Amino acid sequence: MKHLLLVLPLVLVFLQHSLGQTVISGKVTDRKGEPLFGASIAIKGSYDGATSDSLGHFSFRTRKKDSVTISASYLGYEPEFQTLVLKGGNLDLHFKLKDAFNELNAVTITAGIFEASDSKRMVMLRPMDIVTTAGAGADITAVMQLLPGSNRVGEQEGLFVRGGAAYETKTVIDGMIVQNPFFSSTPDVPQRGRFTPFMFKGMAFSTGGYSAQYGQALSSVLLLDTQDKVSDQSSTNIVAHLAGVGIGYTHKGAISGQLYYSNLAPFLKLVKTNIDFVKPPQGMGGSLTLNENLSKNSVLKMYVTYSDGGNTLGLPNYDDGGKIYQFKLRNRNLFTNNTYKVFFDEGKWIWQSGFSYSNNIDDITIGTTPGDRRDERSQVRSVLKRLWGKNQENSVLAGLEYHNIRNSNLFDTYKASLEENYSAAFAETEFYLLTKLALRVGLRGEYTSILDRYNASPRFSAAYKTSQYSQVSFAMGQFYQTPEKNYLYTNRSLGYELANHFILNYQWSKSDRTFRVEAFDKEYKNLVREYQTTFDPNPYRFPTGATDNSGFGNAYGFDVFFRDKKTVRLGDFWVTYSYLNTSRLFQNYPVEAAPIFSTTHNFSVVYKQFIPKISSNVGITYTYTSGRPYYDAASPVFLGDRTKSFQNVSIAASHIRSIKGSWLVFFMTLDNVLGRKNEFGFRYSSDGQSRFPVIPVTYRTLFFGVSMNISRHADVPKESKLDL
Repeated sequence: MKHLLLVLPLVLVFLQHSLGQTVISGKVTDRKGEPLFGASIAIKGSYDGATSDSLGHFSFRTRKKDSVTISASYLGYEPEFQTLVLKGGNLDLHFKLKDAFNELNAVTITAGIFEASDSKRMVMLRPMDIVTTAGAGADITAVMQLLPGSNRVGEQEGLFVRGGAAYETKTVIDGMIVQNPFFSSTPDVPQRGRFTPFMFKGMAFSTGGYSAQYGQALSSVLLLDTQDKVSDQSSTNIVAHLAGVGIGYTHKGAISGQLYYSNLAPFLKLVKTNIDFVKPPQGMGGSLTLNENLSKNSVLKMYVTYSDGGNTLGLPNYDDGGKIYQFKLRNRNLFTNNTYKVFFDEGKWIWQSGFSYSNNIDDITIGTTPGDRRDERSQVRSVLKRLWGKNQENSVLAGLEYHNIRNSNLFDTYKASLEENYSAAFAETEFYLLTKLALRVGLRGEYTSILDRYNASPRFSAAYKTSQYSQVSFAMGQFYQTPEKNYLYTNRSLGYELANHFILNYQWSKSDRTFRVEAFDKEYKNLVREYQTTFDPNPYRFPTGATDNSGFGNAYGFDVFFRDKKTVRLGDFWVTYSYLNTSRLFQNYPVEAAPIFSTTHNFSVVYKQFIPKISSNVGITYTYTSGRPYYDAASPVFLGDRTKSFQNVSIAASHIRSIKGSWLVFFMTLDNVLGRKNEFGFRYSSDGQSRFPVIPVTYRTLFFGVSMNISRHADVPKESKLDL
């Protein structure tokens, strides 16, 4: 709580910050007069601006005076500039953007990046793309599992990307690594992410070959970019559903606070569970956000959240015929993420710095044995970026970051702990060598005290425009990661693990239709290998054998993706297929084999439809995942057996109503409509003679609730509801 006390005085200061004196409103369309949703409007050399809505409208305030230049930009169109003199009052502008398929900014580097992050290289996923996808439960990671390169592992939280384990993916908010992106793990019960999708204006899912700005992830990074201040409106939001209630308030677009209470008891009374919830999960928490333009060319974002919750589960004792023992967990988590961005020289120079801190405490009791998990991370980061070119399409950046990480584990009388000081420096440039050719070259260097070793990892990407609507893209690079902490507790002489990525991508996009296919090859080196006399299949075991970096592996395959938002009016349809061939010799594996979290075939179909007459969205999702490897002591081939395939059909619906200046959203989801009895693997007794299937918490899940937003401008135009 001492960190909250540091933040609150700053919040009070900025509450007194004066409003802008000029209101700039207007509309952004293409040359045919069609509105452009999501166009960026900004005063050049400042952070004042807005984003257009589904009708192309925008509005924002500014304190600037005298002569200014206002720009309107949109992906695939030439930016337009208007110079005018501000004298207060109201201004109405109209921007008509010209199609720019043949311009430099139509060439974008797409290899290894899907539907996300920064506005120049990636396509935004809006918050409602997350909350309207059936089968995802409004969880960011669950939606990413429906995109190319990822596969669903139903008994564990995290992103498993192209043959990589969950620990090989990092979550990043505004450039800062999140230490605990998910609620605390319990055995064979996957946990949700801690953050609501409405916090973010964009979400970048990297399937590999990612920027030199980020590291410590062998497979992937999930880049989350928080919302900018785009209005001076105040609003209140109230939500109630089967898992709890919450309330939030936003003051003039600058400061917002949320409180929530969760209790799954009502939900568990309506559905049949496969796990004994001795004490249903419950908890409470809150968050405070500050997002304020401090001057005409700078912005401060501050976010702090605290949660406290727990549960008690009855889990099977595999060595005692499956009899039940109690697993009790209480989690307390504090996280704050703060960034400051300033623009110089009419926006040609951008400096962003950040500080974040997280403290996570898990108090655990397994049967009658006490234990705990504790981790703490402090980090600082600074990046300087320079833009140049006709439309500032070229860039070069350099940055530094530092992390202090503390971990400890207690089980009965055994306690282990470690402290790591990690630092990195990076530089990267993106430029257009030819009219149709874009290049990105980067280099990242790292040092960690826990290993007392350095590394240097080069990154390279390129894109070439093959036609008016298509391009090819290539990415390659080296990616290092410090071994998992359980190995470092017992062996500090280990080195970095390494993955080399090679990615080739083809993408075609025209008139709200996108097709892309991507081939990849990933080589693993220096993986941690553990030597044991017999293989222990328990995924929650603590390493006991000698370890070194002699492990290795490989993953290769391809992804196919097609999305169509044009054929069916107010409809959105996408199909994903991924093929993966992978094997490893790592951890306590006695021979090279496909890891238990890998699946060869992953297929999904997502469809969404908005129905204007009843102001409702409906959606359906079908997913198929081929069987996963599992251990059978009687099998002659190690991990040679496969579970049955995972299949799931889910539906979701929401209804929007506007009532006296407020709007309500009623929502409902039904997961695994057909009630298929999916299995994720098996758990074994210590002698290997008895096995027990790992199954979902429920075979079929029904969930519903209501959300109310109270605002002066809360009425939602009918045409926009599918995009919201």
